Amino acid sequence: MTRTVITEHPVPADSGSGTGPYGITTGPDGALWFTMARAGCIGRLVPGQEPTIHRLDPECGPTVIVSGPDGALWFTEYQGHRIGRVTVDGEITEFATPTAQAGPYGLTAGPDGALWFTEINADRIGRITTSGEITEYPLPLRGAFPSMIVTGSDGALWFTLNQANAIGRMAIDGTVTVHELPTEAAGPVGLTAGTDDALWFVEIMAGQIGRITTEGRITEYPLPDRAAKPHAIAAGADGRQWFTEWGTGRVGSITSDGVIEVHDLPGANTEPHGITVGPDGAVWAALESGALARVEVKR
Repeated sequence: MTRTVITEHPVPADSGSGTGPYGITTGPDGALWFTMARAGCIGRLVPGQEPTIHRLDPECGPTVIVSGPDGALWFTEYQGHRIGRVTVDGEITEFATPTAQAGPYGLTAGPDGALWFTEINADRIGRITTSGEITEYPLPLRGAFPSMIVTGSDGALWFTLNQANAIGRMAIDGTVTVHELPTEAAGPVGLTAGTDDALWFVEIMAGQIGRITTEGRITEYPLPDRAAKPHAIAAGADGRQWFTEWGTGRVGSITSDGVIEVHDLPGANTEPHGITVGPDGAVWAALESGALARVEVKR
């Protein structure tokens, strides 16, 4: 018998709904680190303790946060047009993108010891060293809206092209390959390196989960609720890929052969966005309603 246990850990929102956690990751210190996009903050939570909040420019729009190769946390500032770095002790450094109004969003630790990021407004992929040196690579498409980015099992950078309805691949020398999706206007956003060496992504407009091999073969799996608006996805410790359903207030999982389960989050209008595997091996989701949710499925 399967039993789902969901525990919410409140995080103080600055004002009203929608200012709570957005992106989330597990830090090198064994804590959960998260962004608060509309409040302009970076947070740290050790379960059972009060969260620590580091305040930034309130208008900078911190979005995605990841662990860097230097033992610090790195994050994008979508509205501030900067890449940020925060140590586990809370020391913050920010680096402006060379292209004005670039809109950095997705971020990943690359295969070369640097971090790579997307520039939504500039149709570019950026690379930043741990010392802050930035290089930008233009994409062959305009208005593509590059969103999330991850390092694949083939040592290349993979990213979603939200408005171009495609998945992109960039070698570390800047060579780009574009793979069009079978479903029109699918709106790919979240992306993760799966447990099966493929890349898994969500289609927020089509209500589907997609899988693409490193050779470019694409499979799509419709969700039970096509209006769910899946947003983020992460590879779980249980061999499944876990995703958030922003439109329905649920989290779900999909196996490598396409079996889908969904789980309701408690409360209304939870607005789940980011998702990650926590230091305890459970799945954690960031809820803009003002909490981090721990999801454990006991089988």
